[in-house]
Amino acid sequence: MRIKILLVDDHAIFREGLRSLIEKEADMTVVGEAGNGIEAIRLARELSPDVVIMDISMPEMNGIEATKQIREARGDVKVLALSMESDRRFIVEVLDSGANGYILKDAPFSELADAVRIVADNETYLGPRITELIIKDYLQRIPDRLPLTFESLTNREREIIQLIADGKSTKDIASQFVVSIKTIEVHRHAIMKKLNLYSVAELTKYAIREGLTSLN
Repeated sequence: MRIKILLVDDHAIFREGLRSLIEKEADMTVVGEAGNGIEAIRLARELSPDVVIMDISMPEMNGIEATKQIREARGDVKVLALSMESDRRFIVEVLDSGANGYILKDAPFSELADAVRIVADNETYLGPRITELIIKDYLQRIPDRLPLTFESLTNREREIIQLIADGKSTKDIASQFVVSIKTIEVHRHAIMKKLNLYSVAELTKYAIREGLTSLN
């Protein structure tokens, strides 16, 4: 079954180019296009896409507010934010609005296609450049001692949360540890319970905030 995509960007030429590339992917199809946040909300309700590729800076209603309203109305619809903005605070604001992923507009299409598949599979995606930008900023803020909640995690749980922060999918992590996807999901739920977090997005933001990741 193809991943149904709604394209949201205020530049028609950009949408046309992206549609052309997406339609070449065997597992994806574009079901609609919107030029602003208001149209995006309406079409998300009418078309029930699997993933909304959401431009953040748009007239009438920006992508952050549109993302918030779409996610509140249709929690099953995933939103992949697409922006030129690489400021950490801006990225966190986008994730707080409910976005399931964030990718820069100058990223190669292959990365965008992978990001669509990841968020469609109910995972959170942060491009490697985004992760590195955020981590470099936080390296100056890491406390001398991590919170006690983090100390309660096992070594394997710490490894898993670090891989999540590095943008690895559940499937990739399971493959790395040579265990089942279900085993990693159990670990992830245990981590979230210990840290009092309620979504993969919150877990990712926690890991980034605490500097729990690697820079390769």
